[in-house]
Amino acid sequence: MATLEPSWCFMAVDPSEPMLEAAKQQLEANNLLERTAMHLGQVEDLAADESYDAATLIGVLHHLEGDETKRQILRSIRAHLKPGAPLIVAGNQYAYASQPLLLAAWGQRWRQHGASADEVKVKLGKILQGADPPHSEAAVQKLLHDAGFGDATRFFSSLFWGAWLTCKVV
Repeated sequence: MATLEPSWCFMAVDPSEPMLEAAKQQLEANNLLERTAMHLGQVEDLAADESYDAATLIGVLHHLEGDETKRQILRSIRAHLKPGAPLIVAGNQYAYASQPLLLAAWGQRWRQHGASADEVKVKLGKILQGADPPHSEAAVQKLLHDAGFGDATRFFSSLFWGAWLTCKVV
């Protein structure tokens, strides 16, 4: 986005200091740090009068436990967006255990990249713990609607991942 829009400025928000530091390193490596404000904390910690032209939430929803926690972050983002502003959401879109064929495909992908059968077993065990993705694309749509966003258009899908574009409803 920054390459296509050289006048844009960005706000990076993350509650994890190591993740924010990793983002900072990427921004520095791409000469974007001067155009990016960084905030260690939650979206709801941002000043109430700050509003933005667009937002992304990538790789986050499936790490939040329960639908109410997911709705809360989406509401917080909505509260900081200008009317009609777009939001891109990307993340896992199925309960892992509900999709054994996709889990097997994921395991095969790791094997193709050199993982042993034991390593695949450990990796599959790890992803089955500690994540709470929406259980379907319809669940993603409901979360977005409940938080005040319009119908979302899915523009990417790969095994468990999906990405959607929606806008703040005025």
